[in-house]
Amino acid sequence: MDGRRSRSSRRLATILGAAAGTACAVALAAITDTGTAQQPAASPEPWIEATHLPPLLTAAGEPVELRYDAFCVVDDGVDVDMPCDVQASVYARRGAAGRFEELAVREELGSPDGRFVAPVPPSLAGSPSGFSYYAVLRDRRTGATTTLPAGGAVAPQRSRPLGRAVEISLEPHRFGELRRASARVVEAPWGAGPGAVGLEHGRSLPPTGGSSFDVASDGTVHVLDEANRRVLRWAPRASRPDELPVAVNGTIADLAVGHDGTMYVLETTAELGEAPTLRAFEARGRPIGASRLAERASQLRLAPHGDAEVLQEPSGQWMSAYEHGRPTGRERQLASGRSGRAVGGGRELVVLRKDDEIRVALVGDGVSQAWRVTSPSPIAEVQLAEALGRNVLLVVRAYSDTQDEFRVLVLGARGVVESFSVASADWAETAPLSRFRLRGSVLYQLGSTPRGLFVDRFDLEVR
Repeated sequence: MDGRRSRSSRRLATILGAAAGTACAVALAAITDTGTAQQPAASPEPWIEATHLPPLLTAAGEPVELRYDAFCVVDDGVDVDMPCDVQASVYARRGAAGRFEELAVREELGSPDGRFVAPVPPSLAGSPSGFSYYAVLRDRRTGATTTLPAGGAVAPQRSRPLGRAVEISLEPHRFGELRRASARVVEAPWGAGPGAVGLEHGRSLPPTGGSSFDVASDGTVHVLDEANRRVLRWAPRASRPDELPVAVNGTIADLAVGHDGTMYVLETTAELGEAPTLRAFEARGRPIGASRLAERASQLRLAPHGDAEVLQEPSGQWMSAYEHGRPTGRERQLASGRSGRAVGGGRELVVLRKDDEIRVALVGDGVSQAWRVTSPSPIAEVQLAEALGRNVLLVVRAYSDTQDEFRVLVLGARGVVESFSVASADWAETAPLSRFRLRGSVLYQLGSTPRGLFVDRFDLEVR
C-alpha cells in the first residue's frame, strides 16, 4: 500500500467493517467503491477519501439510496486527518444513456467528517433498464475533489434490476462437515530453496507467503512466490516445479496466466506518490511490459479474449489494464470501467453482497439470469464468482465467533445444483481474493499450514 495512504486506508477499513458488520474489511473492497481525491498542486497536499457501496442489483419495490462517507486528509509528510467541509453532488440517469440529472443530497448529522445520502427517485430506481450515476465530492476549504467512480460521466456506476431472480434460502452452516479434495496437486514447504515457497513474518501481522496462484487449462499450476521474486510452475504430475524469476516488488500480489503462458502480476503496493503496476512476463519470466494503474486495485482476472482486467478500488469497477498485448493507458482504463466482469458470450457477471444476502446476475443487453441467496449464518466475502455454463459458481466464507470455512455453491435455474464446504486453510495471508480458481468443471484451492503451501483439486459434479 502507498505509504502516505496507510493511515487513511486503515480508516477506510474501519468504516467498511462497521458498515458490513464483519471483520473481513479487506475482501469487501471487491464490492465497495472508495474514492481518492484529484489532488491540487499545493503544499501540504490535501485530499478526500470516500467510501460507497454501490447498489449494483436492486429488487422490485425496494427503496434505493446512494450513501457516501467522506473524510479529509492533509499530507505534510505524515497522514493527518483534518476537518472537512465537504459538498456532495450526485448525478443519475435512466439506463446507460441520456442526460444526467442532479439528485437531492442530504448530509446526515453525527458523522465526524461527512456522510451523504442521495435517495434515488422511484422513476429511476424502478426503471426496467436500471440507472447509472456518479458523484463528485469537494472540500470547500482546500478545493480537493474526488469523483466516484473515477471515470465520472464517461464510465458511471451502473445499477440494474434483478427481475425474476431465483430465490435461494440456505440452511444454517454446519462447521466440520467438509468435502475431501479429489486430489492434492501441489505441495511445497516454506523456504527459499528449490521447490519451496517464501514466508514472511511481519511485526504483529500474520505470516504471508505464496500470495496467489493460477491454473492453466491442462492443469499446470503456477504459484506466485513473491518473497523469493519468482513463479513456481508445476506441470501435471511433476514432483518439482520450474522456477521462473520475475521482477516484482516482493509484496503481496495477484497472478493470472494467459493461454499462451504470459504471466500477469498485479502489484497491490507502490512507492510514495506512485500508482500500483500490472506487470507482464513471457512464459520463462522475461519482462515484456508494464501498465501503470490509474488507481489502487484488489483483483486481477483475464477476460475470455485474453485481455487482463483489474478491479480498481477507488472506482469499484472492472477496468482493462492490458489489451491486445499492450499496456492500457490511464484514460482508457477509466473509460472502460464497468460494474460486471466479462465472462464470455457478450455477458458480464455482476455480484453484490449485502449483509447476509448475495445477489448475482448474468448480464447482456439486460439481466438474463439472476439469483438471490440468503443465509441465516454470517457470510463474509465472496471469494470467487464464475460463470459455469448456464450456471454460476460461488465460493463464500461462512464464519462464527470462533471458526470459518468456505462454502461452495453451484447455482442453477432451479436453485442450488451442488453445495459443499472446504476448510479455510489460510494459515498464511495471500492476496485478498486469490484462494480459488475454476478451470472447466474443476475447482482449485490454494491453502497453507504451518508446514507449507498446497493446492487441492475438487471435481465438480456439474458439467
